[in-house]
Amino acid sequence: MEKLKTIRLRKLVTSMTCIGLAALLNNAHANTSDDTLYSKAKRIHDNVIVLDTHHDFSVSNFVEERNYTMRLKSQVNLPKMDEGGLDVSWLIVYTGQGPLTDDGYAAAYEQAMAKFDAIHRLTTEIAPDRIELALTSDDVRRILKKGKKVAMIGVENGYPIGTDINNVKKFYDLGARYMSLSHNGHSQLSDSNTGDADQKWLHNGLSDLGREVVKEMNKWGIMLDLSHPSKAANLEMMALSKAPVIASHSTSRAMYNHSRNLDDEELLALKKNGGVVQTVAFRSYIDGEKSKAFANARMAIYQRLAKDNDFKILSSSERKALSPSAQETYWDKFAEIADLASAEVEKVGANIDQVDVSDLVDHIDYMVKLIGIDHVGISSDFDGGGGVQGWDDASETFNVTLELVKRGYTENEIAKLWGENLLRVLDEVQRIANQLQKI
Repeated sequence: MEKLKTIRLRKLVTSMTCIGLAALLNNAHANTSDDTLYSKAKRIHDNVIVLDTHHDFSVSNFVEERNYTMRLKSQVNLPKMDEGGLDVSWLIVYTGQGPLTDDGYAAAYEQAMAKFDAIHRLTTEIAPDRIELALTSDDVRRILKKGKKVAMIGVENGYPIGTDINNVKKFYDLGARYMSLSHNGHSQLSDSNTGDADQKWLHNGLSDLGREVVKEMNKWGIMLDLSHPSKAANLEMMALSKAPVIASHSTSRAMYNHSRNLDDEELLALKKNGGVVQTVAFRSYIDGEKSKAFANARMAIYQRLAKDNDFKILSSSERKALSPSAQETYWDKFAEIADLASAEVEKVGANIDQVDVSDLVDHIDYMVKLIGIDHVGISSDFDGGGGVQGWDDASETFNVTLELVKRGYTENEIAKLWGENLLRVLDEVQRIANQLQKI
């Protein structure tokens, strides 16, 4: 009997040892697998051109004493681009929608010129040794080979063109390589997606002037941007355009029903057109329901700190009523409040299920399946409201590549998503422009 007990005890010990060893081996395998994925993602991230098509900015951050050579609180600057391996920043000449009057156009034009000037100042005076303006895909590759970062220019809202179509060529000469015909509010060129809320439209798509601007953009090689106009305007632009188009910062409306997103009809038309949709890391466009809890908790903190600092957080309609310079001042002060709140927001956010990089890549997956890998890209809308958990500023850009590798995307596919698709469209737009200029 004692012998039988001894045998049973030995078997039990052996069994427990095997179980423990198996657990250790499984953990080691998991760690090795994680390390392999990370190393693979890092290699791919270093190899491909990592291009983000939408970065807003404040002109106050483009001066000698305060600029993008410094690790500012802005989501994008050169140190953060270095940390995250972000190669190409499309800096945005943004103007909010104002009245369709001569005075309104003049004010918007002045604001646009200030932003063009700021970008040129960064690349020619402040940091020409670190970042250079690119106008073509060849420029992008040439600049990166020199070890510099790349700046490119997009125009968000055609409003500052006013009624002078010659401004299209002027914007092109200043470096603009894409432009949307409207923003949040109907412009003189196009209806905005915001008309979805009340179904009130100004043009039922494009205006006559807007149609002429489409032709002029085709002629000079400026990509048409679908990210803010209405669905009717987008479908009309794609039907009229002789060149491929882009959506510089949008996601899938089938995945989340927001007027800023593109529905399947628009996406399929974009595929037929040969264009690309740059999937945007904007919480409320990716999953508005999921983002509400965090957004509400964050705003409560902002409101309390704003009150303590004699600052009023304005509604959208109140902000629109401000002059362009007053809007700039408002957003600078708002950024200060957000900075004061950052530690508390991070603490609160740790206990809330947030929109993250995985949710962003869910939208990429959906659109790749619907329209193909050649027609999908990536953008952030940093410093314009964008950012998700895991990719909340340029320093975290690698995390998107890591998630793509986890999902089985190849290096060639990731290269297309991060930049090659967008550069292909730019090349085609410029090729067609060269042809049109000869007619």
